[in-house]
Amino acid sequence: MADGARSDDPAVQHQLDRLAALSLGGDRLGLERIVDLLDRLGRPQDAMPPVLHVAGTNGKGSTCAFLRAGLEAAGHKVHVFTSPHLVRYNERIRLAGRLIDDVALGALLEEVLDAGADLEPSFFEVTTAVGFLAFARTPADACVIEVGLGGRLDATNVVGAPLVCGIASLGLDHQSWLGPRLINIATEKAGIAKPGTPLVTQLYPPHIASRVGEIARKAGAPWLPRGGRWDAIASRNKLRYSDEAGELALPLPRLSGRHQALNAGLAVAMLRHQRRLSVPAGALSAAMGWADWPARLQQLGDGPLTQGREVWIDGAHNAAAARALARAIKDTPRHIVLGILANKDASAIVDALRPYARSLTFVSVPDHASHDPAKLAEQFAGRSAGSLDEALAGLASPILIAGSLYLAGEALRANLQTPD
Repeated sequence: MADGARSDDPAVQHQLDRLAALSLGGDRLGLERIVDLLDRLGRPQDAMPPVLHVAGTNGKGSTCAFLRAGLEAAGHKVHVFTSPHLVRYNERIRLAGRLIDDVALGALLEEVLDAGADLEPSFFEVTTAVGFLAFARTPADACVIEVGLGGRLDATNVVGAPLVCGIASLGLDHQSWLGPRLINIATEKAGIAKPGTPLVTQLYPPHIASRVGEIARKAGAPWLPRGGRWDAIASRNKLRYSDEAGELALPLPRLSGRHQALNAGLAVAMLRHQRRLSVPAGALSAAMGWADWPARLQQLGDGPLTQGREVWIDGAHNAAAARALARAIKDTPRHIVLGILANKDASAIVDALRPYARSLTFVSVPDHASHDPAKLAEQFAGRSAGSLDEALAGLASPILIAGSLYLAGEALRANLQTPD
């Protein structure tokens, strides 16, 4: 699925146009191009602050948000690399707590594109190189880096010796790239394991766990699955965490949905199983309320799109994410507006959500190949609309916009809410 970006800054947009013309676009796995590109740029990955590396099908972005919040609550300056962006390309690169500014971004894009034009790097490879250059040149105490796609062959996997690696929940997604079965996907995600670096993971079915453990052993990485040397559970209005160092009773995360407790638990375990950065219990407690991750069951504020109505947005771009979202909204059915990318399993997403839908409206995802809204409306007894404004016309609160992070980004843009 081709990626892309727009910018209101002419200098940044000029470089993004160069990238769009240069890059083959879409998802391209393999480390050869990114290694060559970074070599030409002086191997910035070797000069970055200590790295916390996170993979997973769903929840890895939220886990990164909790990691950042915990580290910052402990007084550390943190760089963060995530994807995709929702409204502005700048959202992908956070320098010592602030999104990269347009002046620095334009200059770095130009430097990377000048260095690697003949390599035909992908959109994500260029973005990774830009982020790593920025991180190497800006003082900070830590880098939180989210894997883009898979893990083993993802461009971020050039980092040689992270402080700790983590794998969030696993599910079927990007099968054309990662393989048709969950065990194939787990194999790719576990490919971020590094010698001597703790690999902290969620709890998986036995055959999946066995494969992850096997890869960790071959890599020489201590494997720390939930339910083994650490555990976390939401109970009695607390996130109850335990490991060999003791037990913690933390506040439940401010982020909506019980699945966020598992993401928070993974972040806590990662922070407590690295030995370089001090993160006391008080900082972990603060992180539960500090962590913010837009478009994950987020209620929009009053604006041009919402017009005083209760409107929520969520990515829910695959079956597992849709099931987690369904569990979060089951007590409050909503009018659901869905836009689903063409390479996603629309039936699985709709089947998970429609038991909790007061109505179903289907839209396309702007600037991306998506399932035909009219065909989905016919298949699932809903209605179709030509835009978000049209989709929301006549709907009463509560409303949920879901099915794609790109659609969630369009909702934020339309409501004049730019993540910062």
